[in-house]
Amino acid sequence: MSTHVQKPGWITVHVLNRAVAWLTRRGISVWGSRVLAVRGRKSGAWRTTPVNLMTVDGQQYLVAPRGHVQWTHNMRAAGGGELHLGQKVEAFTATEVADDDKVPLLRAYLKRWKAEVGVFFNGVGPDSPDEDLRRVAPDHPVFHITVTN
Repeated sequence: MSTHVQKPGWITVHVLNRAVAWLTRRGISVWGSRVLAVRGRKSGAWRTTPVNLMTVDGQQYLVAPRGHVQWTHNMRAAGGGELHLGQKVEAFTATEVADDDKVPLLRAYLKRWKAEVGVFFNGVGPDSPDEDLRRVAPDHPVFHITVTN
């Protein structure tokens, strides 16, 4: 498994993520934003972070553009969590998508959010060949989300 991680900068952590999370908690989705809540793998405490919820062919997915970050480790351990949009809370289970199955999902993700996250994909974009998307797939966890409530 890849250990690829791109840590966010100060502006992302203290301005952008906080602004998106603030709007999302008030029921305003910014291009599919949700606040992900997942139990910490060590502490068991709820951890939250803003994420982009993607729908492809009627199925929902979470993609980790920055790589194998804390929420992805927690998701693997917990097997699911909650997605918050205002007062609406959706409990879900999560299944990690195999690298070989990520190509169309990463392509769809980059089509929608390339301006926001493209820099984390090392020059690979929505119009890149499948082989380029396959090459970066191990660096970007993708989870299939199944809402349970």
